[in-house]
Amino acid sequence: MTAALQAVIFDFDGVIADSEPLHFRAFQQALAEDGLELAPNEYYARYLGYDDVGMFQAFGEDHGLPMDSARVAALVSRKGVKLQAMLSAGSVLFPGAIDFVRAAASAVPIAIASGALRHEIQEVIEAAGVAHLFAAIVASGDTPQSKPSPDPYRLAFERLQDATGAALDPRRCVAIEDSRWGLESARGAGLRCVGVTNSYPADELTGAELVVSSLQALTLDALDRLCGPGAAGPE
Repeated sequence: MTAALQAVIFDFDGVIADSEPLHFRAFQQALAEDGLELAPNEYYARYLGYDDVGMFQAFGEDHGLPMDSARVAALVSRKGVKLQAMLSAGSVLFPGAIDFVRAAASAVPIAIASGALRHEIQEVIEAAGVAHLFAAIVASGDTPQSKPSPDPYRLAFERLQDATGAALDPRRCVAIEDSRWGLESARGAGLRCVGVTNSYPADELTGAELVVSSLQALTLDALDRLCGPGAAGPE
């Protein structure tokens, strides 16, 4: 049981699923078919926080390329096919991630707030046998704006309240993220923030109140302390 912690909202890619490198390769391959190059340092510095639509739109803006809705839709579809092939090739879960998800769900309501497509999330968590544990899932396209907007975390928080019938306090609910864009989104929604260094080093996880190396290194006691009396809230 937890005394202070009321809920946990997980990012998906880079927190539960080790799929960020797969997303990069799928984006890279989709653009390469149009003769366009996406370098690893460019992706991780500029685009990782976007959903698929936002990534291609931002790439077009940055490179002076026309990206109307039809072209973006075609690129998103192409990228999805390539990602699906890679996801089907084997497990993409971080070590210990599912154990922590199960432990969290046994103590408090849990949700996902992600820029990934819903079917990508569902496929992974269903294969892991934990889909039923999540009271809410917010995926790409569910909100007007994607991260770093607070919209995804606000909607996940609202859906958690609706699903549980509980009046939750955002200062006692924790978001777990792997990027500064996700942390900005969670902070904007008023949530407590934990960063995991799966994708970026600790000094780049701006806004995290607690930083850990992985879900395997995180405990519910640590989250409870983060939400407890006297804990400093997000600035």
